[in-house]
Amino acid sequence: MRALTVFGVTGRMGQAVLRAVRESDDFVVAGAVASAASARLGGDAVLDGPPCGTPVSADVAASLAGASVAVDFSAAAAVPDHAAACAAALVPLVVGTTGLEPRALEALREAATRIAVLVAPNTSVGVNLLERLAALAARGLGPTFDVEIIEAHHRSKRDAPSGTAIRLGEAIAAARGGRLAEHAQYGRHGEPGPRPPGAIGFAVVRGGDIVGEHTVLFAGDGERIELTHRATDRMVFARGALRAAAWIVGRAPGLYRMQDVLDV
Repeated sequence: MRALTVFGVTGRMGQAVLRAVRESDDFVVAGAVASAASARLGGDAVLDGPPCGTPVSADVAASLAGASVAVDFSAAAAVPDHAAACAAALVPLVVGTTGLEPRALEALREAATRIAVLVAPNTSVGVNLLERLAALAARGLGPTFDVEIIEAHHRSKRDAPSGTAIRLGEAIAAARGGRLAEHAQYGRHGEPGPRPPGAIGFAVVRGGDIVGEHTVLFAGDGERIELTHRATDRMVFARGALRAAAWIVGRAPGLYRMQDVLDV
């Protein structure tokens, strides 16, 4: 049985992870962390459903005591402190938080010198398979096919394009022997002119309660291929996060991705 600490436990994904734990025979909740300003401090970690018996706490170090792994779906600004605390406690970490700034990425790299750290902007197994398929298509179709990545999320999502869309772009650019920074086009308006050769375009939709949709469009002369993943329930991310958490326990220090989990 693995003991799990959840960062960002009062958020939608934090609660989904707790539901996934309830479904699982492999995990128990060791700690439940929210910000010091949370009105839920001291209450049971489960906000809607049978209580799990673990109180919400802002004490990161105490919440990691006895944990065998941690999952972070908190605010991006909190990730550096969580990474440092996990490194100090020698607890491996799965990070599903998106919109990470350079400071957070550097903190995760530093933590990875002491513990195993898996960074996944999307923990869905299906969407990570989409990444593989997109790279395969990019290699097979070649540079004559134009690439557009279209993503849609709920109205409250903070970052755009999504971390998943960026990762898809990176995988496609790498499959073509380049870097995304050299080819990305983020939005168009006015008179942008003809599409540059090799461009990887991004389109963003925000509205309603859309959980997450990603389409990679390969458009050639006379034919078109579309690869699409649609998430209709956040539980797919929670179950994927638990799969990653189970996988990372016992791994050597270093940075890992969901693609490593799929390789098992």
